[in-house]
Amino acid sequence: MKKNNLFSLTIIILFSISVTGFSILTGSGKNGSFHESDQSGQELAKIYCATCHIFPSPSLLDKSTWQKVLQNMGWRLGIRKAGEDPYANMEPDETQIVQAENVFPIEPLITKDNWQKIVNYYNQTAPEKPLPQKTALPFQNELKGFHAEEIFIGKKITPKTCMVKFDTGSSLLYVGDANNELYSIDNNLQVTNSWKVESPPVDVDFPAKGIPRILSIGSIQPSEKKTGSLYCPDKGALIPDSQIKDFENLARPVQFANADLNDDGKKDLIICQFGNHTGKLSWFDGGDPTKEHLLKLQAGARKVEVKDFNGDGKLDIIALMAQAKEELVLFLNQGNGQFAEKILYQFPPVYGVSYFETADFNHDGHPDILLTNGDNWDLSPIRKYYHGIRIFMNDGKNNFKEKIFIPFYGASKAMACDFDGDGDLDIAAISFYDDPAIPEESFMYLQNNGNLKFTASTIKFAAKGKWLTMDIGDIDKDGDKDIFLGSYIYSMADVTKLLLKGVESFPQIIILRNQKNK
Repeated sequence: MKKNNLFSLTIIILFSISVTGFSILTGSGKNGSFHESDQSGQELAKIYCATCHIFPSPSLLDKSTWQKVLQNMGWRLGIRKAGEDPYANMEPDETQIVQAENVFPIEPLITKDNWQKIVNYYNQTAPEKPLPQKTALPFQNELKGFHAEEIFIGKKITPKTCMVKFDTGSSLLYVGDANNELYSIDNNLQVTNSWKVESPPVDVDFPAKGIPRILSIGSIQPSEKKTGSLYCPDKGALIPDSQIKDFENLARPVQFANADLNDDGKKDLIICQFGNHTGKLSWFDGGDPTKEHLLKLQAGARKVEVKDFNGDGKLDIIALMAQAKEELVLFLNQGNGQFAEKILYQFPPVYGVSYFETADFNHDGHPDILLTNGDNWDLSPIRKYYHGIRIFMNDGKNNFKEKIFIPFYGASKAMACDFDGDGDLDIAAISFYDDPAIPEESFMYLQNNGNLKFTASTIKFAAKGKWLTMDIGDIDKDGDKDIFLGSYIYSMADVTKLLLKGVESFPQIIILRNQKNK
């Protein structure tokens, strides 16, 4: 239902349904006993929508928004009206890739009558207006315990910060700019080094001798072009070519991790290639780009964490998959480079999952999951009552159940940390995919008062940007964790909106210095 799903999966599933008992298009069974024409619009929606993702309730969107989404779904089922062109906004080479994947089939996979039943079902049962959020936490007075500082790098009209990541080894903050630039910044807010990179940097790690290895996305805009890369710009003579190899032709990679997955004494690489219609999640033996092992051939690989989840001494992988098939997946290490896939949780395709991390909220020794959903850069850019911050508790056997939901429109990231030193985990969260009436409410600090009871507050400086990315770390080495917010202002229209709300300066970074140990 979302514009960027991998539709080839649908073709496979539809075919498998057809050969096992009935024809999807005609609705005739082996014995003539099943007739799809007898199915209701709801029943048909559950058949067709569920081939790619879990069934989306009509209540998730309003009637008007469903019209746009259903048009796109119709294209994916081979239903087009005269003059409609699903390739209208694509470049010729991308069109060829999408056509090869049969994302928008020429021949219909459903009869027009049955498709109209599905359309009527959503038209008749969806709400007139988007449903409002309930139980949203009110923002308290000015955030206490933090001091805000602005960082301006160069003379840029609008900030385009696409990455902030803190290096605990050097206590430097690395800042990626969508103008193909990377900077490192010290505690005095001074630039200590800079690099011109191949495309916008979205992740970086700090391997041997502190030489950063940079992941460049290729295209921030949705694209089928494989122009992403992972490389070390300062490799030179310090590190032999055999130790760190470059990766090229990646499909919009967004995050990577390294760990010894096969216990051979060498660090392997896991790369999330988000892609657009096409993407994948893979690991590379020994960090060698020629030794790829596919974990999941699916667009939307967003983030991974590596740890031993089941206590068998082998490193497992947990991954967040976005796009149409939104889900949390655990890949359990079976040894010898083999992994067994376990679906932990699935979300409707309009939820817009954006980030996750593991953290032990109840101190039972088992990792729980902190997750945000709020990505609204799709066919349904409306305020959604189910956008927000979620905590999924682990039952000790890697089964996860949603325990906490905190509404937060357009949520893009949340990170857990005991910022105030009272023994429980607080949360820092940002919203990028929303335009709040009060700009500073795009940042939310959630103080844990015990038993996962939170109070929310913000800081006036948060009004100065659109916060796409965030990290935490002790940049001033005083023993507590600071918060780093990165602003990405997409257009001059966004600048105008902020100016009209009284914002006068647009820093690339805001540092919230923790005052606990001052």
